[in-house]
Amino acid sequence: EAQEDLINWKGSGMSVMEMSHRGKDFISIADKAEADLRALMGIPDNYKVLFLQGGASTQFASIPLNFTTAEDTVDYIQTGSWGSKAIKEAQKYVNVNVAATDKPNNFTNIPAQSEWELSSGAKYLHFCANETIQGVEFKYTPEVGVPLIADFSSNFLSKPVDVSKYGMIYAGVQKNLGPAGCTVVIVRDDLLGNSRPECPAMLDYAIMAENDSMYNTPPCFSIYMCGLVLDKLLKMGGLSEVEKNNKAKAAVIYDAISGSDGYYNCPVNDAVRSCMNIPFTMADSDLEKEFIATAAENGLVQLKGHRSVGGMRASVYNAMPMEGAEKLAKFMK
Repeated sequence: EAQEDLINWKGSGMSVMEMSHRGKDFISIADKAEADLRALMGIPDNYKVLFLQGGASTQFASIPLNFTTAEDTVDYIQTGSWGSKAIKEAQKYVNVNVAATDKPNNFTNIPAQSEWELSSGAKYLHFCANETIQGVEFKYTPEVGVPLIADFSSNFLSKPVDVSKYGMIYAGVQKNLGPAGCTVVIVRDDLLGNSRPECPAMLDYAIMAENDSMYNTPPCFSIYMCGLVLDKLLKMGGLSEVEKNNKAKAAVIYDAISGSDGYYNCPVNDAVRSCMNIPFTMADSDLEKEFIATAAENGLVQLKGHRSVGGMRASVYNAMPMEGAEKLAKFMK
């Protein structure tokens, strides 16, 4: 469909990349994308949906600039590389209490909520819902009595989420929703309007909400592509069906690891293993380079683990078919 529309969207004579973002054609694209996202996730009416630029990493600064003063304290849970980057950025603007961390264990688990050392009067609690590099995923929604803010970039739309339990959810779209260049922010109305005077307009959620994400030219083509994916997910039966598919794909690969008699190993605690990103190593690490090369020869690519952790990593995002997971498992055996 995108190919058909590329140079002539719905007979308009224009590509989405050419049309005015304030014209009726693109407004209809953006409105449908938001409506479909609201339907897919069950987003309550008292939440704004924003389509922004800058990636999830820009939100690491936007969040404290919108919701805190320099004197405030906020709580962060550190479960991997992206949670760590969020902490480092927030520390430039606000007092950050790292309420829990699994860094001593190389981020192979998520500390139990009973172990968290939360601050009194924290403005919010932030966590990364799925750590892409380490392969750990929250399987529940924390309840802490303050606004909950979560980076869902790498498991966004992979399963149902109760949006009403969050103050804000944000995600770069490039894993499960569309091409890089767009970031979705879902933020509760009552949290808006308290940004710092020095907060840049482009990072001010209230300004972006007042302008329907069009304070400047939005990432039009990325939003259009997101709309196509949202329409497809709804036609597939929604996020419960998506989750069922994702669990089945991940299980095929995890079973291949656990059934290898130690030939392969996944370092992540069973209870928090990600359905999106599956890191694994080999008992003989000298064979890992050969594994990656031979896999590529067999059409299994991008299996090299992140440079910070090594080993291998299989990413099984929504678009990965079951056949891909089965092919990898068969190759591993």
